[in-house]
Amino acid sequence: MLKPSAGLIISPEQSRYSLVIAVAKRARQITAEAETKGEILTEKPVDLAVQDFMNHKFTFKEQFVPNDDLED
Repeated sequence: MLKPSAGLIISPEQSRYSLVIAVAKRARQITAEAETKGEILTEKPVDLAVQDFMNHKFTFKEQFVPNDDLED
């Protein structure tokens, strides 16, 4: 499989870290769904998760958390 660039999946205001976390969570969901159905996956769950984000089947939303270290 051709590995897509993160820039093709995320917008400029989104972080690569959030993308990695979202792909990992989706891959775990894919694995759990396959186990529940008794299916054997021929492709790696991470590859399937990346495809889901590339095809816009799944998206993620980042939540801004203020940095408390700066308040002194």
